[in-house]
Formats: sequence, C-alpha cells, structure tokens
Amino acid sequence: MATMIPPTTAPGLTLRRVVLGGAAAATIPGAAARRGRARRTQRIAVTGVSRSPRSHASNAVYQRLRAWGYEVVPVNPNAAGDRINGETCYARLTDIPEPIDMVDVFRRSEAAGGVVDEAIAAGAKVVWMQLGVRDAAAAARAEARGLKVVMNRCPAIEIPRLGL
Repeated sequence: MATMIPPTTAPGLTLRRVVLGGAAAATIPGAAARRGRARRTQRIAVTGVSRSPRSHASNAVYQRLRAWGYEVVPVNPNAAGDRINGETCYARLTDIPEPIDMVDVFRRSEAAGGVVDEAIAAGAKVVWMQLGVRDAAAAARAEARGLKVVMNRCPAIEIPRLGL
C-alpha cells in the first residue's frame, strides 16, 4: 500500500512523493506534468538497450518511441560503436554529441544512480526510470540540479495513455 506524502508543486508541475510498501520514495509526476515533459522531448537516450532487437523490452520501447517520431539514441557500454536499431550505440551518455532531452533508464535500480549522474553531466532535462527502477537518492540529486524525474513508469505506456 502506498503512503502519500504531501505533493510538491512548482509553476506548471506537480510531483507527488510516494512510499511503496516501505521502500524508498518514488517521484511520480501528475498526468499534466508527464504530458508536458513528453511534448517538449525530442531526443531520448535509452540506456541499457540490447543488441538483441527482439529479445528485450528495452528494444520494444526503443522501437515504439522511434515510431512515434522521437529521435532515439542507444546507450550500452558493451555495444559501444555497434549499430543498434540502425543507430550508432554510445558507451556513455556524455559520449552523445547532440543535446539529450530525456534519458530512459533501462537498468536495475542498483545501476540507476550512475546513469542519473551521467544524465546530469550530459545536460539532460528529464530522467525517466523504467518500471521497477527506483533510486530516491539519485532522483534527489537530479532534482537538485534542475532535472525532472519520473520513477517506476514506462514512457511507452504513459505517452499513449496521456494521448500524446
């Protein structure tokens, strides 16, 4: 059962802190905030995307985001320099030569903090941690640096649900 903590608000943004079953807090933006983030996003870096195009959820989400018109950049240190889904794969977010609007974190929660730190260093605007991925300390670091954070949500689910 989720325990609600009073919402955090800023002009045009509402974030709620939710504690799930005693676990670390997850930042879950309201629908209006998620809708606004998705509308402003053009380039999405997907960390943890696999070389195996049909066997991993990361590739299904990657392909769906591309089909919706987003520019999607694969990031996987084990596949750096390879072509994944027709695009050059980068080892780290900071290796991507163009600005990144959003980072989709397809890594385990234990690895999310490092990805969030890279997103901060790369100048990303949004960090979106996939279903089951939570790191409250990393989220706090990102928010302190001005990034918007979504945890335990999938953009491939949220974008159509929000009508974008």
